[in-house]
Amino acid sequence: MYTFIVMSPQEITVRSPATSANMGPGFDSLGIALDVWNSVTVHEENKLGNSVLVRGKGEESLSSGKDNLVFQSFSRLFEEIGDVVPNVLLECDNQIELSRGMGSSSASLASGLFAANEYAGSPLNINELVQIAAKMEGHPDNVAPALLGGMQIGIYEESEVITASVPIPEKLSAVLYVPNVPMPTEEARNLLKPLVSRTDAVYNIGRVALMVQSMVTGELDNLRYATQDMLHQPERQGIFFPLKNIIRAAMNSGALGAFLSGSGSSVLAFCLNREYTIGYEMADAGMKSGLDGEIVITRPTTIGTHVVR
Repeated sequence: MYTFIVMSPQEITVRSPATSANMGPGFDSLGIALDVWNSVTVHEENKLGNSVLVRGKGEESLSSGKDNLVFQSFSRLFEEIGDVVPNVLLECDNQIELSRGMGSSSASLASGLFAANEYAGSPLNINELVQIAAKMEGHPDNVAPALLGGMQIGIYEESEVITASVPIPEKLSAVLYVPNVPMPTEEARNLLKPLVSRTDAVYNIGRVALMVQSMVTGELDNLRYATQDMLHQPERQGIFFPLKNIIRAAMNSGALGAFLSGSGSSVLAFCLNREYTIGYEMADAGMKSGLDGEIVITRPTTIGTHVVR
């Protein structure tokens, strides 16, 4: 049980970044924050009871009630500290696409927990928020960078999440091809085999190590190998058949490396330049496979969830 004093500000706004998990070989273990943001504003003393207002992405599909993920994570914080959930209006401004492998659910978890923690006077530290978020999400690869920013390694030691930050070269850009076809995380996860071969495991272990070395040293030419995967992308290509062609288009047009972002359906390419050319070629490859989509050109961000006012 935590002892704390509730501070009741008139209004709190927090921002949480988009994230890309797995990064190719780092299944459920690697993730990176991207400079695309959701925000949540807490308005206190809502006389109508607890409610959620959603603007932007998901405005027509996300719940405005207590089953909204932002509200669930906001409430979870007060459950953790043993206090009653206050009557609030949570105003969400979403720029992160839903069910596209850009960490929309993790941004919701991170922003709800962080906003509630601020509202309650910050009784929990950031690592404790990561632990709660990972329990709610089921794995740390999105929630760790969503809360902490940057590129994060996340592992479990029994029930505890251990995180480690990996430096990101400042010059690195990210180009995402975001199809207009969603890929629900649970559906994509159900495609995966329960057991993998030693050969495939070794294939990925080496590439995760090479990924970290490439980021730390700035030797980014090796990303073309370090973003390859044998544990999840081959199975997911079964329902997202254009994946290989989109990755090939990115690489042929100058990308350093490319991979399925999270469980998809977005594909992310790292590059140093030629962002618009790479994006165009990825979109063209998607179109030739019968897909429509949009291109998002952004950068990794070292800033995690934070208060803006």
